[in-house]
Amino acid sequence: MPIIDDNGFRAEAERAYLTPEDALASEASELAVLLPNDASAEALAPAFGRIALIAVEFPSFADGRGFSLGRRLRALGFKGALRAKGPLISDQYAFARGCGFDEVEIDDAMAARQPEAHWLKAAQNNQALYKRGRAA
Repeated sequence: MPIIDDNGFRAEAERAYLTPEDALASEASELAVLLPNDASAEALAPAFGRIALIAVEFPSFADGRGFSLGRRLRALGFKGALRAKGPLISDQYAFARGCGFDEVEIDDAMAARQPEAHWLKAAQNNQALYKRGRAA
């Protein structure tokens, strides 16, 4: 599964994510949480200090609720890595970055259809949209 950021594609080993409920119950730090796009950002906020990565699920490139959730997580003060996970297309990359996402995770089939050059071109469009650490 390729991870895309402003520098292009990178590989990442399969990651084990916690559910929001498990993250809230955990005392550990550096957690990675998989958040459904219809979840409450406010409910997860008490654990922000222990969460290193939140991956917001996008079930379809046409379902934009994840963008709103990403913006809300940043507005509530989440400072860790924010990943959009699912079948997004390169045309949505600048918008995802503008909503506070640091990176996008797509499957290998999408990466074959939309190669790294498409995503890098889209990355050039994000420069003025979002500055990490400042909520919109």
